Amino acid sequence: MPLDVTSTIALQSSARRSADRAVALWLFGMCAMLLVMVSLGGATRLTGSGLSIMEWAPLMGALPPLSEAEWQRLYGLYQKIPQYALVNQGFGLTGFKHIFWLEWGHRLWGRLIGLAFLGPLIWFAVRGAIDWRLARRLGVLFLLGGLQGGIGWFMVASGFAADSTTVSPYRLVIHLAMALTLYAAIFWTALTLWREGPGRPAPPVHQVTGLRPLIALTCASVALTIIAGGFVAGLRAGLTYNSFPLMDGTLVPAGYGQLHPFIRNLTENIAAVQFDHRLLATATGLLALATAIVGLSSGTTGRLRTTLLALGATVLGQYALGVATLLWIVPVALGTAHQAMAVLVLTAALAAMHTQTSTAMTVKETRRTARL
Repeated sequence: MPLDVTSTIALQSSARRSADRAVALWLFGMCAMLLVMVSLGGATRLTGSGLSIMEWAPLMGALPPLSEAEWQRLYGLYQKIPQYALVNQGFGLTGFKHIFWLEWGHRLWGRLIGLAFLGPLIWFAVRGAIDWRLARRLGVLFLLGGLQGGIGWFMVASGFAADSTTVSPYRLVIHLAMALTLYAAIFWTALTLWREGPGRPAPPVHQVTGLRPLIALTCASVALTIIAGGFVAGLRAGLTYNSFPLMDGTLVPAGYGQLHPFIRNLTENIAAVQFDHRLLATATGLLALATAIVGLSSGTTGRLRTTLLALGATVLGQYALGVATLLWIVPVALGTAHQAMAVLVLTAALAAMHTQTSTAMTVKETRRTARL
């Protein structure tokens, strides 16, 4: 091959690599913004701030109240819902402003995420930094992000019903599940763009028998545990049975299966929901630690070793946070940290899964090249 052609190909490959890295960094930044969003969502839930804004105004809602008359109008709307009458009656305009600003900040951050996603997406597309397949995938994720805003309002509106002081646990879990789906998809895409590309030296390959299924099972278990935690949050189940490891002196709380049909207990019975979350968290923690031990004891190196260490560390930290949050009866700071750490555990599990998947793909490519 002529030297000038080889140089051109090398320059094109380098430019493509630089573009991929730039897009990956942007997407990692989006993941950081989503992590903050999940944390803000936890804080609004724990403080009861989520119902303080009774209007859904995607555009004009970005502006806070600019006059005393507007503050009084919004406060008057809030005084009409059950949460005010049953929980916050008489806390005055000052108390209302306290919960309003947190919810307003949560919604504003969501709008900023949309702008931070759409602007660079258009810029990268115009400059040719992303191909049509990636552009299509990111476009779908942007639309899902918009849908998430609608789901958020669908959730909030459930808290305006008669005799209701909180949002529907089912709608809260849908909102949480969509947030996790968006986060996982964006994070996975960023990792794919960041990893070694075609023509680059392959990373060291170290296959461990059975490790990939273990990591996949851990990812699924982490996601299921977080969803179960959503029902704990929705029912405020963490405010009862504040002892560990027993619940009111027993392993399985009395009244675990008191609702009929039985399946309702999994999502509507406070005792059952908290017990199930404890059980899932313990099983997930043990599974994640076993996965990390299997991988690390087999001599894994490089990115896989790093991700397995991160998985073990985040799981231990999350379990300790969960117990502390329960024993201290869900203080806002600990509850918010517990929700944020759950996303970090999922991040570590996804990173380990992606690394192992990439390794498997590298092995296949190496074997195929050897046969040729």
